[in-house]
Amino acid sequence: MNNLDVAQVVRRIRDLPPLPSIVLDLISSFEREDVDVALLAEKMSRDPALSAKMLRLANSSFYGLASKVGTVNQAIVVLGFNTARALAVAGNVIETFGDTKAGDIDVGAFWRHSIATALCARGLARHAGLAQDHAFIAGLLHDVGRLVLASGFPEHYARVVDYCASEGTTLSEAELRVLGVDHQSVGQLLSEAWKFPLAIQSAISQHHGPAGTELGTLAGLIHAADAVVQALDLGCGEHAAVPRLHDATWTCLHITFEQLQEACRETEAQFEETCQLLMRTETNE
Repeated sequence: MNNLDVAQVVRRIRDLPPLPSIVLDLISSFEREDVDVALLAEKMSRDPALSAKMLRLANSSFYGLASKVGTVNQAIVVLGFNTARALAVAGNVIETFGDTKAGDIDVGAFWRHSIATALCARGLARHAGLAQDHAFIAGLLHDVGRLVLASGFPEHYARVVDYCASEGTTLSEAELRVLGVDHQSVGQLLSEAWKFPLAIQSAISQHHGPAGTELGTLAGLIHAADAVVQALDLGCGEHAAVPRLHDATWTCLHITFEQLQEACRETEAQFEETCQLLMRTETNE
C-alpha cells in the first residue's frame, strides 16, 4: 500500500483556499484576553458575506426577537461576542470547503455530523466548565482531516473506504493501515496551519483516543460529543458506527446523566436550523 508522507499532506493544506483575513483575526483572538471587540465588529461589518451571516444568525428563531437586528454590532450584542466569533469562524470554514469534491464522502452529510458534534460539545462544555466557543469549534473541526485526505488524495482514500468495508475496521484504523496517517493527525495539522488555540488542536488530534487526565479536557469532551451524536444518529452517514467511549469519560468531565440528557435535547432542538444557517451560501439568500 502507498503511504502518504507528512510533506504531501502539508502541501495539500497549503493548496486549500485561504481564510479571509477577518476570520484569521477572529481565530487569533481566541487566546487573547485583551480582545478589542469594537475593532473586530467594525472589521466584520466591512465584510459583506460575514455581515450577512451574523445578521441571519441573530435574526434566527433561536433568539425570538421582537424586532429585526440590522447591524453587526447589534448582532454581537444579541449573540454575545464569543458565540458570534465561533459561528462566524464556523460558517467561513464550511464555506472554504464548499466546492470540495471528496470522492466517496458525502460532504453535506459530513458537515451535518460536524455541526451536530459542535452543538453537542457546546452543550456539554457548559456543564463541564469548559469554554463553550472552543468546544463548538473543536466539535465542528474534529473530522476535518477526512475532507483534506479525501479531496486531496481521492484514489488513496477510496482504498481506505474499501479497506474499512472489507475488514470491518474503523475509519481511523483503515487510514493508518492504508495511508500511514489518520484524519486526527491531518486535522491537527490544518488547525495548526490556521493557528487555532492549542487546546482545539489537541482535541482534534485526540478525539478518538484521549486517556487519563485528557478525558477531563476539551479532547475528552469532543470524544464524548462525537459518540453521543453518533448514538443520536444526527447527520451520520456511512461508516458511522458509534465509537466506544472510555469508561471514565463522564466522571472525568463531571457531567451527570441529567446534564447529558439536557445537552442531547438542546442538540436535537437546534440541529436542523443550525445546519440551514451555517451550510447556506450567500447565493441562496
